[in-house]
Amino acid sequence: MSESRPGPLLALPAHAPPVVSLPERLCPAVMDLSGPRSGGRVPRPLRRPLELYLAEVGRQDGLSLRRARELLDTEERARAAAFHRPRDRDAYVVAHAALRGVLSTLLGIPAEALPLVREPCAGCGGPHGRPALRSRDVHFSLSHSGDLVVVALAPTPVGVDVEGLATTRAVLDARPALHVAEAEELALLPVHERPAAFTRTWVRKEAYLKGLGTGLVRDPALDYVGTGPRPAAPAPEWTLRDVLVPAGYAAAVALRTG
Repeated sequence: MSESRPGPLLALPAHAPPVVSLPERLCPAVMDLSGPRSGGRVPRPLRRPLELYLAEVGRQDGLSLRRARELLDTEERARAAAFHRPRDRDAYVVAHAALRGVLSTLLGIPAEALPLVREPCAGCGGPHGRPALRSRDVHFSLSHSGDLVVVALAPTPVGVDVEGLATTRAVLDARPALHVAEAEELALLPVHERPAAFTRTWVRKEAYLKGLGTGLVRDPALDYVGTGPRPAAPAPEWTLRDVLVPAGYAAAVALRTG
């Protein structure tokens, strides 16, 4: 797997610790899944306190999709096969192959042999929580929606989320999940601006909750992240930033920096 554009993520030396001061918006590196199958390589350190990658499902041809499926394990292939819509199946394959590809390059382990495990579910404690590496030297988060896939890697807990622009109905239905101050901010906006404001608020919440490891088991209304162009830190030890993605989507990443 190769990267078609390195992207201005965080230009810091490899030994630098996580930092609180990040650029206002982060730009992910665009991934190219048409490259050769990843294999055993020399591991490398994380280049920065945060690495972000973007893949677009619609840009993958048939050969790229076949190569991507080869990187999945048995469970992932079964889950992919369960999707009825080809587009949903392709999105799942690209997302999980992208994750395995960047982890393979980082750890120097073949993508299909990565030591991935499932954390206990934050809700019931069952063995079906979010995926993680047995070694906690690298934390990662994965999100996909529609045509986009975003992967985040960091030395500390991290969460990333991407979503398509919410509909007006979705905004109305989900308002109880907003912090009271966010709901008030949203109500002050013109109706045509609310879907974009709600979507950027929602991806910020999801990114933070994924970073915490709770997901939506934790009430999203508890945490204020803001509806405006700049996110608010939901807690002193967390840094939250919006991510630049194509029109029609919003994305955000949360990084534990304290």
